[in-house]
Amino acid sequence: MTAVDPRRPFGRLLTAMVTPFGVSGELDLDAAARLAGYLVDEQGNDGLVINGTTGESPTTTDAEKADVVRAVADAVGDRAHVVAGIGTFDTVHSIHLAEQAAKAGAHGLLVVTPYYSRPPQAGLLAHFRAIADSTELPVVLYDIPGRSGVAIQTETMLELAAHDRIVAVKDAKGDLVGSSRVLADTELAYYSGDDAMTLPLLSVGGVGVIGTSTHFSGTATLAMIEAFERGDVAEAVRLHRAMLPIYTGIFRTQ
Repeated sequence: MTAVDPRRPFGRLLTAMVTPFGVSGELDLDAAARLAGYLVDEQGNDGLVINGTTGESPTTTDAEKADVVRAVADAVGDRAHVVAGIGTFDTVHSIHLAEQAAKAGAHGLLVVTPYYSRPPQAGLLAHFRAIADSTELPVVLYDIPGRSGVAIQTETMLELAAHDRIVAVKDAKGDLVGSSRVLADTELAYYSGDDAMTLPLLSVGGVGVIGTSTHFSGTATLAMIEAFERGDVAEAVRLHRAMLPIYTGIFRTQ
């Protein structure tokens, strides 16, 4: 793996990878390895997020989660970052998952806000700090209140940014004002957690995306990011608009 740019600790383009299953519901680790190779070698991903929302993490056992991380890490080697989703609403369980992800070969951890129980901001601080304290791996905070039921408020994010191992945010909240404040006052790397918000987030200082449509639109998404970075905003907007049917077509709840 190339040297890590602290401004983009996991690169610019990551895909939150699906978890392949067989017809009887068993993990298909060979398919996971093949998919990981395709995403890195043909879709241009700098990293893969395993056991996230798209990976259906609530449906897999702890052992299965470790198996998928191991299969993907072995498949991509040093060609990409492997970030393991380990967040639950149980701090102790999350720490256990962090430990097993590290042993399985993960390069980083994605930690979602505790869902269902809707803790106060003080609870979020304690939860995230305890997990970050327990590991040597860099941590990505996952702010997705539409699914978890609780948002990381701006002041809380500013406090969490002081932790040495909390290095990035997957922002699926869409609050550009709040994100702008954090980006102005911290070194956190912001990745869009909503594919359609990638270009808007880049415009206020974001560094990339952890996407889902990037399973098949990775090269186009990377081209959009590169166009924006070189100052060709018109081309970035053109590519963004070209991908709108993809965003609206796959992000459906019915």
